[in-house]
Amino acid sequence: MNRDRVRKQLEEDEGVKYHTYEDHLGYKTFGIGHLVLPFEPEWNLPIGREVSKDRVEKVFNTDLDVCIKECAILYENWDFFPEEVQEILVNMLFNLGRPRLSKFKNFKAALDKGDWKLAATEGRDSVWYRQVSNRAERLMGRLENVINS
Repeated sequence: MNRDRVRKQLEEDEGVKYHTYEDHLGYKTFGIGHLVLPFEPEWNLPIGREVSKDRVEKVFNTDLDVCIKECAILYENWDFFPEEVQEILVNMLFNLGRPRLSKFKNFKAALDKGDWKLAATEGRDSVWYRQVSNRAERLMGRLENVINS
C-alpha cells in the first residue's frame, strides 16, 4: 500500500491542523484527525494551542500503522486485497474506528468474496454513508471500480 497516497487522501478528508481543536463531536483533536487521548501531552493543552509539525508527523504515522494492523485483524484476506481496496478500507477505519467498521457485516462478506461492487452497495447502505456522504461516495465509487489483477 502506498502510504503517501493514503496520507494525501486522509489529509483531504480530515484536514491537517497544527493546533488543538474540537472536532464536530466536541473531542479534542489535532493533526490529521488525531483524537487526543488522556495519556498524551496534548490532553491538558487548551484548544487552539500549537502542535509541532514533527509531533503531527509522528502521531499520524502511528495512527496509520494502527489502522493498517486493525484492517488486517478485521479482514482475513487483507494481504490478498488489491492495493486500492486496502487504501479504501484504511480510510474507512481511520474515520470509523475498528468497533464501528466491524459492524458492516454484509460489507465484510462481500469483501471476503472479492465482490467489490456488492461491497460498495453494502457500504452505501449504512448510517456512515449518510453522515459523511461526500467522502463515503468517493470511497464506494472507487471500490466498485476496482478490477482484480
